Amino acid sequence: MLQLQGVAKSYGSRPALVPTDLTVARGQSTVLIGPSGCGKSTLLRLMIGLIRPDAGSVALDGIALTTDNARQLRCRMGYVVQDGGLFPHLTARGNVTLMARHLGWDEPRIAARLGELSSLTQFPEDGLDRYPVQLSGGQRQRVSLMRALMLDPDLLLLDEPLGALDPMIRHDLQTDLRRIFQTLGKTVVLVTHDLGEAAFFGDCIVLMRDGCIVQRGTLDDFVRNPANAFVTQFLNAQRSPWEKKLVAGKVP
Repeated sequence: MLQLQGVAKSYGSRPALVPTDLTVARGQSTVLIGPSGCGKSTLLRLMIGLIRPDAGSVALDGIALTTDNARQLRCRMGYVVQDGGLFPHLTARGNVTLMARHLGWDEPRIAARLGELSSLTQFPEDGLDRYPVQLSGGQRQRVSLMRALMLDPDLLLLDEPLGALDPMIRHDLQTDLRRIFQTLGKTVVLVTHDLGEAAFFGDCIVLMRDGCIVQRGTLDDFVRNPANAFVTQFLNAQRSPWEKKLVAGKVP
């Protein structure tokens, strides 16, 4: 569904992404993972056209993403940014319906779609008229997800959507997100720094380092056939101290 060929991006003299090829399969969840500054968020922003590549091309369903058609193609993409990115002066309802109103949807259509999304994300309808500051972190992320899904996009892009949440809320939202992905059958690209989260969501995991793709595949591929020493180091670094004790036989 999404084809990136030779895309590269630099900021000044610093390369954020070396020439990179990546294909995102329709109906699957692809997870971009790697250490901070590895280029995963840059790659996501190139996919949606928020930044332009210095070289290479991005295509959605065979249509090259250009400056001229970026706005049109973005209507086929939903985007969830880090920390939700909600407009503080708009209510939850106003945030979710913003683009639909901009595109001229009538009120019955907006109301029907809003009801569908509230049910899908298990967001309380009495929370729709609250402002972001009046919502919990988990509720703000649900609103951000509803906003991304409002236009029923073909492609859903999420940039570390759960990174700022406490562990219990994060666990609940992980479960709900995977249910939503499976229910809708959409093509998903998700950025995370957490290997367990990548394995939970990803049909395909793409590990990055220093602006390039090191290995792609399933978690089992990474464990059984690491492409190089960095892959093994990354896997080991993701183990919690509790897991390391278990492996060492130090926890009864």
